[in-house]
Amino acid sequence: MKEKKSCSHALLIFAGAAFGGFLSGHFWTSSSSAMAAGRHPKTITAEKFILVDSNGKQRGTMQVTENGMARLTLSDPNGMDRAELRVAEDGSAGLGFFDPEGRKLAIFGEGTDGRAGIRIFGAEGKERAVFGSLPTGESALSLYDANTGLARAGFGLGAKGDPALVLLDQSGAVRTELGLRSDGRPGLALTDGQGKVIAGIPENQSSTGANQ
Repeated sequence: MKEKKSCSHALLIFAGAAFGGFLSGHFWTSSSSAMAAGRHPKTITAEKFILVDSNGKQRGTMQVTENGMARLTLSDPNGMDRAELRVAEDGSAGLGFFDPEGRKLAIFGEGTDGRAGIRIFGAEGKERAVFGSLPTGESALSLYDANTGLARAGFGLGAKGDPALVLLDQSGAVRTELGLRSDGRPGLALTDGQGKVIAGIPENQSSTGANQ
């Protein structure tokens, strides 16, 4: 996925899952002898299932690809894939929703390492918001500029429950950091966009110190 400029000490967490296209497989029919006897099969085994509407138009597929990906897709009457659920061979899972043009609208993902995230997209497929969490206890919400695609605000919680709020300028540089340490001490830092603190409370507190 497309990487965005972030500030790690501000707890801007970018978590998610990769979503791609659709691979075709071989479709196997059910047992003819069972159908001839008038009995419905209790178990159907196949590599791929195709869902069609009353006119025979394909509206969805369920399959396991050659690389071990289990995938369920649903499409609209125009043949555009609008939703996709997948589980990779390594156990990671993801759910994606797409607009009528095939652009991402929302992606939900969970990795084998315990990371989980939600990505929300706007017009032209540009990322608008990301919420992510890590198995170590950190979590964060990041908001993006609809025009540049750069992060403009982030709110996060550290493993010890210490919150931090970060505001970024049009170039994606951190300009304001407000943090609360786990011991309850607050900190505010204003930067020049190059990582240098120009004002803060306490005044001698460093940029990274505001979030410790």
